[in-house]
Formats: sequence, structure tokens, C-alpha cells
Amino acid sequence: MKREQAIRINDHLLDACEALDQARMAIAALGKAKRIELGDWLDAIVGALDDNLLVPIYEQHPDLEPPEAGWEEPTVNSELAWADVQLPSSVTEQQLDEVIFSLLTARWKKTAAIAVLAEMQFKQAGLPITSEIIAARLKMLSDADRIEGIGDIRMWRHSEVRLKDGPIN
Repeated sequence: MKREQAIRINDHLLDACEALDQARMAIAALGKAKRIELGDWLDAIVGALDDNLLVPIYEQHPDLEPPEAGWEEPTVNSELAWADVQLPSSVTEQQLDEVIFSLLTARWKKTAAIAVLAEMQFKQAGLPITSEIIAARLKMLSDADRIEGIGDIRMWRHSEVRLKDGPIN
């Protein structure tokens, strides 16, 4: 493919990627079942766009690939499952939930932020609760439909949580 053609196609595909990101935000405002269903379809579309269209362009014309400023490969931060957590006797599930729910709002917040802020509150109180325990609880609360979560909650910087029935944002 000629460079001029690659530039034109690349520009349109990057516009499509931006539109798909906006669609992802609109999907985030839907109910959990529909959000998961449409999110899976959207992920498949984005994957196909990347693998089948953008990668071949960048292989032939590497200088067209946009810089990846601030981008990082999504990784699992913790595999700890709530079923494997043993809370210290000084902390109850209710206390843990109270701290978590005090930090959640109707707006989406990064899982990492909630895990770290909650851990700080427990440390200030002299209680040995780690961010891994909090993230495991967030995943359980999302899976139990007590809070809303988007993305794989084990990937803290690539997932978000909020109170149920939050507004569109």
C-alpha cells in the first residue's frame, strides 16, 4: 500500500477508534447485563480493527503508529479471590463494606483508587487490610450486583466501580 493511502486509511481508523471509545463510555451507563453484552461485542470490534487493519498498516509504515504516551498493557494486579480472604478478627465484612461504600459515588472511579484509599483508611486505624483484600471484596460486591463494575476488576487501573444505578457519565 502506498504511503498516501496508508495515511488516509490510518486517519479514518483512528477516528473510528475515538468514536468506539465514546461508544464504550455510553455503554458504561447501561445496566450491567447489557453493558457486559455490548462491551464484549465492542471489545471484539476493537480487537479486529487493531489486529486486521491497524497492525498491517504499522508493519508497513511504522512511523504512522501514534505514540503510546501513558499507555500500558492491561495486567492483572491481584488474583486474590474473596473466598480465599481471611479477615483479621479485628475487622468484619460489614466494617470493610462501610469503608468501601463510603468511598464510592454514583460516578465511575478507578478500582485502583478505591483499593488504595480504603487501604489508607484501614492503615490509619491500625488495621492490617491490604489493597488486594479490598480489590477482592470489590470484585465480589460487583459479581453479587451490590455495586457496579466495568472491566476486569482484577486489573485495577483498567476497571472502574461505582454505586448501583449511577447517572450517565
